[in-house]
Parts: sequence; structure tokens; C-alpha cells
Amino acid sequence: MSTSEPSHRSGFACFVGRPNAGKSTLTNALVGIKVAITSNRPQTTRHTVRGIVHRPDAQLVLVDTPGLHKPRTLLGQRLNDVVRATWAEVDAIGFCLPANEKIGPGDRFIAKELSQIKRTPKVAVVTKTDLVDNDALAEQLIAVDQLGREVGIEWAEIVPVSATAGRQVSLLADLLVPLLPEGPPLYPEGDLTDEPEQVMIAELIREAALEGVRDELPHSIAVVVEEMLPREDRPADRPLLDIHAYLFIERSSQKGIVIGPKGARLKDVGTKARRQIEALLGTPVFLDLHVKVAKDWQRDPKQLRRLGF
Repeated sequence: MSTSEPSHRSGFACFVGRPNAGKSTLTNALVGIKVAITSNRPQTTRHTVRGIVHRPDAQLVLVDTPGLHKPRTLLGQRLNDVVRATWAEVDAIGFCLPANEKIGPGDRFIAKELSQIKRTPKVAVVTKTDLVDNDALAEQLIAVDQLGREVGIEWAEIVPVSATAGRQVSLLADLLVPLLPEGPPLYPEGDLTDEPEQVMIAELIREAALEGVRDELPHSIAVVVEEMLPREDRPADRPLLDIHAYLFIERSSQKGIVIGPKGARLKDVGTKARRQIEALLGTPVFLDLHVKVAKDWQRDPKQLRRLGF
């Protein structure tokens, strides 16, 4: 009888789904720390944020892609290209479909695109199950099974989860792990993301800035962290990190919306973002925010590059 060690698996998985299907919230629930920006406004994820789930038997690296959508701008086209490139490279794909919304044209559009990617196993994840009763959930599970048949996808699994209520999240990890190849861990124990800190900080500032003005400027805000420097002449036991960041908007008429009356809104954004950044970095932060206009940046290739897209 062989007494070989149980094998270790490691690999990449990504969640796809139309905007606001619960992908980022699910990533955060699996990793157990906030790594992906979440908001109830579609189209907030712009960077590939990886969350890393460490288990004794496996390491699951989650790649968070922007929602696939019909593009209207150059930025939109680039985001879709990022999505398709990611799908081709991962070991497993989780397709998120909210339990509380009927399957629509957006879901079918993604399912058809997914059916073109033959080799990658696909798990259907029915999200937000805390928002429906058992009958509605059963109906949705049948509809998801049916959708797979329509487009020619054989689901590896169909799993209902609620990331906010923590239901079946670890079961989802149990089902994704066997789909990964055998191999040693890809990242050191303790790493939860490989995103550069500056990118994560910029995302936290953007999330705070979108809070409350989403209807007026849903996608018009980009954030660039200009510099992060430890404050000099501070005692070792009372460090302070100075962070200087710019919020870029597309038109000068939007400046007043972001800054608010007598600067109150920007101050509030700074306070909210600072708390999140301090929790992320584990150190006190002085956050200096400035608002600048970058005219029509979403349509201008030069500006897109400068803003990191």
C-alpha cells in the first residue's frame, strides 16, 4: 500500500458574469479580506485584482475581470479584450448569475462567448441566494441548467451561494479546487493579492468617491496615486504614511459634484478612503486628494495609457 503524500493543487480561476452579478463580493468572501472593489453600480472593476485562497491542499488564485458588456468606448473595448484574454488563461471559470434576476440577454451573450472556450471547465454560480425563497431558487437552478444546454456548455457544477450571508462559499472553493492542476503553491503563504499596493489604494479612493455620486458620474472618475512616502522625523512607534492622489474627471462641470459645497464631499471621500487604506496597510495615513480634469479620458488612447488602462 503506498503512503504517498496527498497531492497539492494550485491554479487560477476567474468569475465572470454581467456587471453587478456579485463577482467581486464573492472574490472577497472567498479570500476573507477586501481585495476587489465592490459597489452596487455596474462596471466598477477595472483592474485584474487577484485574490489568493490558501488551503492545506491547494492554492486557488482568483482573477477578477471587468464585466463583459457591449462596448461603447475605446475603454469598453479594451476591457472586453482583457476579459477574453483572461478566460483563455485560467484553469476554471465561475459564471455568476444572480438568483434574484431572470436570465436575460446579457447572460446569454456571455454564455455564448464562454461556449467558444472549449477546454476550460465552467462552474455555474447562482449568487445572492439570500434574496430569494427556495421555490424561486429552484426555478433559477433549472433555468441555469437549461441555459447551459442551449449554448452547448456542460457545467462542471451548478452551485447556489450567498457571499454576503456566507452560505456555501467554502463549498464553492471545495468544488473549484479539483479543477486545478497539481502543483506547488504559486504565491507565498500569507499573500492575499499580488496587486501593487498603489493600485489597490487608488481603487479604494475611487470606491469612496463613487459613493453617493454614482448616478451623476458613474464611470467618469479615475484615480492615480502620485506618491506614497513615510513622513520623515516621526518616531518609530508613531509612523505616518503620506499619500498624494489625483481624482481625474472628464469635464470641469463635474468638479463641483466631486468636491461638494465648501469641499465637504471631497473631505468625506478622504475620511472614508483613509479608513479603508489604514485597514489595508495597517499603518496611519495622511491622505491628500486633488481633483483634476482630463478631458474625455475614456475615449483618448494617450490618456487611457497615462491613467493605467
